[in-house]
Amino acid sequence: MPSRPVDVPLEYVRLGLRFDRLEPGFVDAYTGDPRIRAEVAGEPAPSPHELGRQARGLLRELDAADLPDDRTGYLRAQLTALECSARKMAGEPVGFLDEVRCYFQVDAELGDPADYAAAHAELDALLPGTGTLTERYAVHRRDEECPPDRLEEAVLALSSALRDRVRDRYGLPEVETVRYEIVTDRPWSGFNYYEGEYRSRVAINADLPHRLGRLPHLVAHEAYPGHHTEHCRKERGLVRRAAQLEHTVFLVNTPECLMAEGLADLGVEASVGAGWGPWAAEILGDLGLRLDGELTERVAAAAAPLNRVRQDAAILLHDRGASADEVSAHLQRWSLVGADRAAQQLRFLTHPLWRAYITTYVAGYELLSTWLAARPEGITAADRFLRLLDEPLTPAAAAAELPGT
Repeated sequence: MPSRPVDVPLEYVRLGLRFDRLEPGFVDAYTGDPRIRAEVAGEPAPSPHELGRQARGLLRELDAADLPDDRTGYLRAQLTALECSARKMAGEPVGFLDEVRCYFQVDAELGDPADYAAAHAELDALLPGTGTLTERYAVHRRDEECPPDRLEEAVLALSSALRDRVRDRYGLPEVETVRYEIVTDRPWSGFNYYEGEYRSRVAINADLPHRLGRLPHLVAHEAYPGHHTEHCRKERGLVRRAAQLEHTVFLVNTPECLMAEGLADLGVEASVGAGWGPWAAEILGDLGLRLDGELTERVAAAAAPLNRVRQDAAILLHDRGASADEVSAHLQRWSLVGADRAAQQLRFLTHPLWRAYITTYVAGYELLSTWLAARPEGITAADRFLRLLDEPLTPAAAAAELPGT
């Protein structure tokens, strides 16, 4: 009697939930049937070796699962990442660059110091005052700091304005909501906790000062049109309408994370576009918070190449054997940040769950900004971005659509 075919999407969800039992936080969001989660919670405690065996088994079953190509490609990418996570959790030696490649389908590479030096030269010409570039950049950052007691007010105002734009341009379920909370003692600056039913809780970390000029990016990234918007549209389209069970669970250190962080980092560009600095200055000005929007936007564009320094730090730390002090010095030199901010970044880079995750921001933005710009003639930027919100694209699939590939 032939055996019953394996329900790969269902078993993938179960497998992801088992990983969360070994590493709490591995499941970033779960919106599926609570009975499935309860069943997994009632199982004997899993081992990394067993989870790796299950991931490899599901990979072998994929071709016989008779799923459409896009679902097969998505699940293959996700399961490959999970198999690597299992090996890491089991203590097997996995090189950092191989780890990144298995998790995110990209190659992590060191940036070119010449690009950083060129960015420094551009910032040097933009920033007023006297003193070294690092000193003037620090003054610029301090001048933009949001008073801690006004942070929530500023976030809510920007969120409301971005929500209006996203509703008009990309559409959102009528009942969607985001609530914000201010937290401390976290390794990140902001985090979206998607709760399902079109609801998100966004935590803003107040350990370090937040700059008014960065708040539009933070809110766009976490909510409109970033993580919250993507979760809402995928829950409505892929889960409820298309019944694709695999999208009821969102797992850390998988290719979907690179896609999600890349599209979220494009949030301000996709919702406001050029002129976002003066746009934000007007909204914040209504609250009595002063921001030089034009200078902020120009400084952000000039400093953009320095975002790659964070990935350098991870490679130096985990692949090249550099010490924490050497990595901190690298961050301070090229990112033009102080020791306190470098220490916060190191905290993220040394966290067991998040050490490779910085690549999702660096490579995710680079891949998807290139992909967005390479849209076919007649396709608007909004239509192209909508594909990121709605489709289960993988990094490999997006790269395959670029010219010359």
